[in-house]
Amino acid sequence: MKRPEPVQVVKQRRDAALRALVEGVPYIQYLGVRIDRRGDELTAVLPFADKLIGNPMLPALHGGVTAAFLEVTAVITLSWSYLWEDIESGALDFDLPGGPPLPRLPKTVDFSIDYLRSGLPRDAYARARINRSGRRYASVHVEGWQDNRDRLFAQATGHFVMPQRR
Repeated sequence: MKRPEPVQVVKQRRDAALRALVEGVPYIQYLGVRIDRRGDELTAVLPFADKLIGNPMLPALHGGVTAAFLEVTAVITLSWSYLWEDIESGALDFDLPGGPPLPRLPKTVDFSIDYLRSGLPRDAYARARINRSGRRYASVHVEGWQDNRDRLFAQATGHFVMPQRR
């Protein structure tokens, strides 16, 4: 019988995997998106920066930034869910020197966004819910808010082609 790993080792492996996913995409770095993890639940955070403003007269977040933020949230959440078992088993450990290459990310087939109100010049948050995920296809719903989780400023639905498992 295999002895359970110490909690700290598992936490470090999860954190390293999430960091590899986020740092592996330059556009995520440009936007400044962070992903907060509590267990297997992910919340994306878009810290406010002046470069994200689309209309300085309002001021409001650029619609493209909002769409990209929600799409990034969907892709990272999908990747996290399909890699979860390999991360938990230790088959994928990005914390090791010369660790595995970054896994392929899901590819967007279509992404439909509803702009519900202007994104204000402040931090934004998003969570994705996977509606369906199979070997080849996934459907995801994403909600974005700022100050109040019940007052969404945008929501989106996306369909993705899942990467082939190795």
